[in-house]
This record gives sequence, C-alpha cells and structure tokens, in this order.
Amino acid sequence: MQSIRDLSTQRLAATVAGLTLAVTAGSTIAIAATGGGEKPAPKRLDRAVHDALGGPQVKGVTAKVRFSNHLVDASSLGGGGPILSGATGRFWASDDGRVRLELQSPDGSGDAQAVIDGRRAQLYDPGSNTVYRATLPANREGAPRRKAAGKRDRTPGIAQIDEVLSKISRRVALAGPEPGNTAGKPSYSVRATPRSRGGLLGGLSLAWDAAKGVPLRASVYARGSSSPVLELAATHVSYGPVPRSVFSFRPPKGAKVVDMSRGSGHPTDGPRAEKRGGEIRGVAAVRRKVGFPLAAPAELAGRRRSEVRLIHSGRRPAALVTYGRGPGAIAVIESEADGRSGSGPGSKRREGQASLPKVTINGASGQELRTPLGSAIRFKRAGTSYVVLGSVAPGAAEAAARGL
Repeated sequence: MQSIRDLSTQRLAATVAGLTLAVTAGSTIAIAATGGGEKPAPKRLDRAVHDALGGPQVKGVTAKVRFSNHLVDASSLGGGGPILSGATGRFWASDDGRVRLELQSPDGSGDAQAVIDGRRAQLYDPGSNTVYRATLPANREGAPRRKAAGKRDRTPGIAQIDEVLSKISRRVALAGPEPGNTAGKPSYSVRATPRSRGGLLGGLSLAWDAAKGVPLRASVYARGSSSPVLELAATHVSYGPVPRSVFSFRPPKGAKVVDMSRGSGHPTDGPRAEKRGGEIRGVAAVRRKVGFPLAAPAELAGRRRSEVRLIHSGRRPAALVTYGRGPGAIAVIESEADGRSGSGPGSKRREGQASLPKVTINGASGQELRTPLGSAIRFKRAGTSYVVLGSVAPGAAEAAARGL
C-alpha cells in the first residue's frame, strides 16, 4: 500500500488532476456546454431545471469524450499520461449511479480509468502505475434504487426549485441558462461563479441535454481566466442500458495502491479501538498519537487554525491541520519522515521532481507545485515531512510553509 509521503511530485500532480477528473466524471451525467446545431427555446433557469428533472428516465449513457487539462504543464513533469496531458476517450453511466471514464493514452502506454461502482471510487494513473481508491459517503436514503421507464417520479415543483436556487445564489452567482448544442443534442448551460474571493476557483460551467436532463460537458475555470483549466466534454452520445460488466475494473498486476479514504476499514485507518471511539481531533489529542513533534501553530499566513485531525500516512499516524475556512483555507499534512522522500541537500532525485521549481523553507529544500487553482509545497525538516496545499497563490503557500 502506497502512502502519501511516498508520492513523487509528478504523482502528486497527477493525483490532484486525477481526483478532480474523477469528481467531474462522477458529476458529468448532469453537465454539458454550448456549440453549433439545433438549440432549444430560451427558458428561465427554474423552468429549465424542472423540465430536465421531469424528463424521460434514461437507463444509461454511452459517450465519446474529450478531456482537456491546463492545470499543470505536463511537459515540465516529463509527460504524465492522459490525465495530465489531456486525451480523448469513452464514458459510460448507468441509471443506478455507476460511472466509468476511460482516457486513451496517445502513446500506447496505458489508459487512465476513473470508475465509480457502488460506494467505491477508483482512479488509475498509467503514468505512475498507481490506483487511487476512496470509499464514498453512504446515501442517507440507502443505495440508489432503479426507477421504471418513463417520467421521473417526485419531480420538484417550480417553488421548490426556486427555493434551492435562492440558497445556492447566496454563495455563487448563477448565469444562464444559455441555449446551445452539445454533441449534437440541444442543451442548456449555466455558469456558476463563487461570490467569495477567498480561493483561486473562478467558476464552473455546467450544461445538460435539454430534452433528457443528461449532462454532456463540465468546465472548471481559474479566477480571472475566460478559458477553462479543466474540461470534460462529450462529442457523441447515445442512450440505453449499459452492461454491469462495463463498470468492473481490476488494476494491472503490480500497480501501487493509494487509499484516500477515512474510516474505510483499511489498516491505514488506524487501530480498531481508535475507529470505535470516533475521529481524534484537537492539538493535545493528536499530539499524543503521533510519533513526531507536532507543529500546528495557532496561525499561518494570516489564517487562524480551524481544525486538527488525526489521519494516517501509510501505516503511521499523521496530522491534518487546517487554517482558515472556505475557499481560501490552507491545509497542512504533518507526518513522520522515513528518509526515502527526502528533499534536503544530497537527497536522491525522484521521478517527476527534477524539473519543478525548488523552494527553500527555513533552510530546508522543498518542491513546489503551482497551478491556476492552487499551490502545494512539500519539504522535510528535523524528521518531519510537511505538505502544505490550498487554493491559494504560491506566496501564501510559501508563507504558510515558513510559519511551521
């Protein structure tokens, strides 16, 4: 089992992009964008949402897709495969919530896979031969149930939709729906822009099939940019049942596994006694459990400490400390250094690290990953490994790292 501290910077970059991709894939059966071709009639947002939710039940979706990634410069990381470079591929979704996205590597080095099958999500990065796994939260009402063909039941009324849109509008500004055409389907698209200026996220663009309510494209924008940094778009779509076998995925033999779940029952979640007692929080409680001097200062980069939580990196206890709240929050992962992922002078260069910017943190050499949506810094000092990350500019991340 691979641990957080063992990840090379290239793999860290692939993880950031890939997990974003997995989330997008999981949401993409509700998304689309504009293009040429027949367009639907203009509608108010509440009416467009109502009609989409009340449209004919779709038993499954099969699509050809295009994924674009401008989050990181793949060439500076020595490639990175379809997740970092972008690619074309295929997408499937069933009416019970199962999803599979396959991005085809142009050089034949292997296809990237993102699969949601029930409560488990898996992302396979062929560039590093690594599988990232996570257990998804349980549905409050239990497992999804299949609905009979025809109209969807319990379609909310316009008043209910207006109430929900009003609550959403308190946090984000909604623009649209804009009539358009995506993958040959008349569609509506909506742009959501955060009202808070705390982070680097500029907005999301979502669109859906006007007749069936099925999403066809999702775009993620950085603040101040009119071009998406991440985009997953359908180029051809067909509707109909998808065989259950499509969502069965077994990693290649010898693939490394990173478990991103908390409380999943994996040994990396900690002793059973700790799991029965619930999550361990607070500076004093976490300090007693970790085997290294916990920093966790009261303030970093002008943000007050908001939470300290015990997590695990590999089989060792680690600490997750967050500063601030909302989009501009900064997270710090502190774990015991094992000497294999060293960043100090004389340490051996590892895959994906050589061409990234170097940064000095209070005398310790580290690596810095900069993206339009956020920054991440990793360094090791006095037997402790630190990872600092957030949807913040590099200066803020560096200031936080130097405050540890």
